[in-house]
Order: sequence, then structure tokens, then C-alpha cells
Amino acid sequence: MTVSSLLLLIMFVSLLAGLLLGTPLAYVLGGVACIIGYLGWGSSTFSIIMSQTFGVMNNYTLIAIPMFVLMANFLTYSGVADGLFEAVRKLFGGTRGGLAAAVMLVSAVFAATTGVVGASVLTMGLLALPILDKYNYDHGLAAGTVCAGGSLGILIPPSIMLVTMASLAQVSVSKLLLSAFVPGVLLAIVYIVYILVTCKIHPAKGPAMSKEEIAAMDKGKLWRDVLINLVPPLILIAGVLGTIFLGVATPTEASACGAVLALILTICYGNFSLKMLHDSVIGCLKTSAMCFFIMIAANSFCAIFFALGGDTMIENFVASVGIGKWGCFIFMMALIFFMGMFIDWIGIVAIILPIFLPILTNMGFENTLWLCTCMAVIMQTCFMTPPFGFALFYVKSLLPKGYTMMEVYKGVVPFIIAVLVVTVLVVVFPDLVMWLPNMSYGS
Repeated sequence: MTVSSLLLLIMFVSLLAGLLLGTPLAYVLGGVACIIGYLGWGSSTFSIIMSQTFGVMNNYTLIAIPMFVLMANFLTYSGVADGLFEAVRKLFGGTRGGLAAAVMLVSAVFAATTGVVGASVLTMGLLALPILDKYNYDHGLAAGTVCAGGSLGILIPPSIMLVTMASLAQVSVSKLLLSAFVPGVLLAIVYIVYILVTCKIHPAKGPAMSKEEIAAMDKGKLWRDVLINLVPPLILIAGVLGTIFLGVATPTEASACGAVLALILTICYGNFSLKMLHDSVIGCLKTSAMCFFIMIAANSFCAIFFALGGDTMIENFVASVGIGKWGCFIFMMALIFFMGMFIDWIGIVAIILPIFLPILTNMGFENTLWLCTCMAVIMQTCFMTPPFGFALFYVKSLLPKGYTMMEVYKGVVPFIIAVLVVTVLVVVFPDLVMWLPNMSYGS
């Protein structure tokens, strides 16, 4: 065994040990990179790490991350989701499974205005779980709907995950945001179809609102509430994604406009305060700092990994096994699914994307945009797969009395299957990914 091979082995063992011990990912990646690099090249390693740090911090595109996070924080405090859910709940409440479908619809709209899963899951959990419990919805279906709907925030743009992936893969942020839009909407539709079909077959899982409640509604007021609460988010979505699609603004500029529009919405809904502004900005700083810290550490880890010939070693392994380029692609997707059971999306992106993307490109996958979107779709599962799916624990903190975590685990399984189905569709029909980017005027 050569010295390089030995150091690579130590890198992987150290990474695995650090993750199993629960050490923060940034410390594991950065620490392993420093130690292994120092063993290999001495003090010159720190020049490599400083170069990687400067590269991340000098990336203009990444300014979109704090702007999108700030936009999400403003919208969370604005209360727009509260009014929208209440209106849509009444609109669809007369259908079996209609309340859960309403949760998913509002989650999709909210996802297209936030891009942060924590905010989406917590907001929809607070709004929807008590209502679904009141109308005797199946516990698993209710919890699974909130977990799956809230997780749409990392796929339906704007999404800080997509911005991060675009930076690491060196592809157009505009194109990647647009490429994920159709798969994200398709996934939301598949979720809603599953909910409605399940409740049609098993009416007890999603009872409709009583005829008395429906008759007591003021239909004119109901439609006014829908328009009042739906139009502003749609204007925000058009303001962000529309300008990107038309090439009027870059994602960085669009994210700043989105943050300003979200602040205006908060003021218009009467929920602005200095405390809200303070909490939104501090929350933005914490989330952005975490993302940048992990990206710097991951870039340093990958720089040392490549310098030791890790990419060549993996390519030689794939060639010796004889699984071909599609076998390597399937292996990468399976690895992402497995890692999603234990770490969150940013760790998966930081580790998998820089290592496997060059390998798959060399093996004949020339469409980097499609590869990144396939990864983004299957990474929906990382928030829902037990035992450590983050959405599961967000929901756990909000569960009404009588719910159990086992019901939550069972409830997310059909939604995980739905993600896998949509992933297969995206792989088999690449036009689902490429249609919108090819139509856009942005670069």
C-alpha cells in the first residue's frame, strides 16, 4: 500500500468515526483535512486551505444564500402562511383528504417563497397538526404530510441547497434553480394524488368536514381570503423566479429583491416589529455562517482528497468492478439515500458532489445540470428517513397528544417512496429537468 492510499484510508476512517461520534460536520471535515494534509505536505497544507477559504468567501453567487434565508425568515414572521392555510383548508375541507391536500398545497407555495426546510416544517406543523388532529385524520398521514410538505423547501426554488450545489458544481445558479422547479412541482402533485387516493380508499384516514360546517361558510368571504392570502406570495414567486427566468436579474439580485418584497409583505400584514427584524437577521446570520463554514471545510477536505489521488482510486475501483457509468450513477444515488439517514443535506452535498461529479463526467455524463437535479430530488429523503431525518424531529416537537414517533416513521414511508418514483421519472425523462432551463433567457 502506497503512502497516498494509506492517507486516503485514514481520511475515510476518520470522517466516519467523527460523524458517528456526533462531532459537527464542519469540524470533522476541516480537522481531517488539516491533519491529513499536514502529514502529507507539512505546513504548505495551510496555504491550500486558505486558498479554499478565499475561494468560497470571494464567490459572489453565494450572497444569494443569506438573502434567501432572510427572505424565508421575514415570511415566517409575516403570517402569510397562516391566512393562506386557513382559506385553503376551508376551500378543500369538503373533500376526503382535502385538509391534508390543502397542507401540501400551502407547503408547496410556502416552499417557493422560503427555501429553508426548518421554517416550512415548523410553520406547517404549528398550523396544520392541531387542525388535522381535530378532524380525526390518521396520525401517520398527518405527520407524514407535514414532514413531506415542509421538505419541499430544498427542491422547489428558491433553495439554498440548490445555490450551494451550483457553486460546488460550477454550473449556472439560474439554470439549476429552474431545472428543479418542474420536478419539485411534480413531487408535490404526486404527494397530493397519494393523499387523495388513500383517503378515497380508506375514508377514515382523512374525513371530510361536516356538511353543516361547509354550509355555514360565507363563500364570498372565503374566495376573498384565498385571493388576499394567495396573490402576495405569487407576486413574490414571480418577482424572484420570473426575473431569473427572463434574464432580468441574476439569482443574487433576485434574492435581494425577494428579501425586500418579503419585508414589505410583513409590514403589509401588520407583523413588523424591531424584535422581528432582530430575530430574522440573527437567524439569517446563524444559518448562513453554518453553510459557509461547512462549505469551506468541505472544499478543503476535497482538495486534499483529490491531491492524494482519491478520484483516480474511485474510478479505478469502478472500472475493476465493471459496473459501468450507470452502475456508478446508481451507486452514488444509493449512497446519498443511505447517508440521508444520518446527516443532513449540506453534509451530503459537501462530500458527495465534489467527489462523484468529476468521476461521472469523465465516465460520459456530460449534462451536469441534470446530474445535480437528480441528486437534489433524491435528497428530499434525507429529511424524512429514520432514524435521524431532521423533519421527523421538527415534527416530534409539535406532535399533539396521542401521537407516537412510530406513527410518524410509518407515515413518512409512502412519501419516501413517492420521492423515489419521481427520481426514477427524472432519470428516465431528462426533459422534465431541462425543459424550463432551455426555455429561459437567463445565463
